[in-house]
Amino acid sequence: MAPAAHAADLLDEVKARGTLRIACEGTYPPFNFKNEKGELTGFDVDIGKAIAAKLGVKPEFTTTEWSAILAGLQAGKYDVIVNQVAATDERRQTFDFSSPYVISYPQLIVRANETRKLDTAADLKGKKVGVGQGSNFAKLAQGIAGVEVRTYPGAPEYLQDLATGRIDAAINDSLLIPYLKAKTRLPVKAGAAIGKPESNAIPFRKGNPKFQAAIDKALDDLKKDGTYAKISTQWFERDVSQPLAGGQ
Repeated sequence: MAPAAHAADLLDEVKARGTLRIACEGTYPPFNFKNEKGELTGFDVDIGKAIAAKLGVKPEFTTTEWSAILAGLQAGKYDVIVNQVAATDERRQTFDFSSPYVISYPQLIVRANETRKLDTAADLKGKKVGVGQGSNFAKLAQGIAGVEVRTYPGAPEYLQDLATGRIDAAINDSLLIPYLKAKTRLPVKAGAAIGKPESNAIPFRKGNPKFQAAIDKALDDLKKDGTYAKISTQWFERDVSQPLAGGQ
């Protein structure tokens, strides 16, 4: 009986449990973060709740540092990660992914009073660049010749170092920048787009075709019934499942 039990699809487990276990950082505004009341909120949190509702179960959130989040998924600590995970070829070797639910691109973040020319990867030579440990942005920065890459647990730490001049620039998701400008007092601003547009999706453990189909259907239904657009517009003032005009 053990092999049969092991082969059960994750969808059956989720339905029987009555909860969808969702991991996110909890420190990555506007995607997922704690508000003034200490409540977990953000775009990814709203999307996670909406997916769970479509599956007919309750959402159960876990917060963990980015550097450990993929390992936790592999170990079965949660069912999915809803945290702007780029669906790279390398990650697809270990995990299956939902259909894309966000299209964005890497972007430089610089100090508000920055006057140096930091428009291309070549301009970063000899500069200190902050990124999240284990992130796709870290891999991007490490591939730029002559850059001193400094890794951090998450965005709050390297943005603070950027604001105080300990690093010259940071790289993060383009969708983070408008939130920073509107909601924080950090003296930072959007820099140049760097790298290629990428699709972010929801990873889960391999070998669960029923679960994958259910997640994809939930996302499709959220887009068709207007729920996705409502959530996206609330946080970003546009539908982030679509690329920006001009291909970005």
